[in-house]
Amino acid sequence: MSMIKQYGWNESFEQALPDQKLPGRVILEHKSGYRVMTDFGEWPATLSGNYRHSHSRDEFPSVGDWVALEQMPGEDKGIIHQLLPRTSHFTRKAAGETSEIQTIAVNLDYVFLVMSLNHDFNVRRLERYMVAAWDSGAMPVVVLTKSDQCVDPAIYLKEVAAAAFGIDVFAVSALTGAGMDAFNRYLTVGKTGALLGSSGVGKSSLINALTHSDKMAVQDIREDDSKGRHTTTHRELVLLPGGGLLIDTPGMREFQLADSADGLESSFQDITSLAAECRFRDCSHQQEPGCRIQSALASGELPEERYASYLKLLRELDYIERKSDLAKQQAERAVWKQRTKESRSRPVKKR
Repeated sequence: MSMIKQYGWNESFEQALPDQKLPGRVILEHKSGYRVMTDFGEWPATLSGNYRHSHSRDEFPSVGDWVALEQMPGEDKGIIHQLLPRTSHFTRKAAGETSEIQTIAVNLDYVFLVMSLNHDFNVRRLERYMVAAWDSGAMPVVVLTKSDQCVDPAIYLKEVAAAAFGIDVFAVSALTGAGMDAFNRYLTVGKTGALLGSSGVGKSSLINALTHSDKMAVQDIREDDSKGRHTTTHRELVLLPGGGLLIDTPGMREFQLADSADGLESSFQDITSLAAECRFRDCSHQQEPGCRIQSALASGELPEERYASYLKLLRELDYIERKSDLAKQQAERAVWKQRTKESRSRPVKKR
């Protein structure tokens, strides 16, 4: 098997590759460039000047991307000329008041949403991750870590299962190895997954256990609140002994949604199904007679905290959409102002 086939290269990417260019997959990103896996080994690579100046920063390659390369004459180095179409794209909104969207991981088959069985356990936060995971185009899987520190993991598994419709959930311990075989069902040869979760949930420990190494540094968490430091400071694509691929990502203290309306519907299928049973099609789920949502809340069929989480995420997505539209309008006005300024500064040709 060729090197790039081990890294997930397939016919779909082959058809998108420009003539006279070499394929490579970005396995590491750093300030001065990239590390790219090719059929000739791992190369350092940089963006071509044309690509750098004709694309915005959010269109630059990320770890997991497939790129079209040109080899530098006489060197084992590459110049990136093109980004091949992505099969999936996991994003979040940048922290703060900006409307900028950050790429977390791309070309994933699976998104492993990692949460530990200690103070970090939070189903409401998990719902937020699931919305983004469904919207990315990859299949979400929930991984509950540190099962060796939990008296009865089954209680937590049941709570997650009630919120994670259509999503596999399993508990593991990187320390004892319990449950770790479950990863083998997903990370077969050429399949790519990414570990996403808060700091201190044990993502680096999972990578070390899966690679049978100490590849990733591991730090202790604080005992009083189970919070961890940002052990992983960069993203890296790792080839596992069984042939699968895994991206570790820096822990996220906060996770703001990007535009994930489709993901919201997939994550809250129970609520959307109940809403479809309301007597009136335009039901606001407040005081209308025959409201299925209100009856489910009253009977306990729909937990109030889950519905509150749904409404909160819905409001957040609505706010992001309105802010994005405003940003687009401002950008368009800026372009027209610049064009008008340039046209006025041009000398008038005499006839």
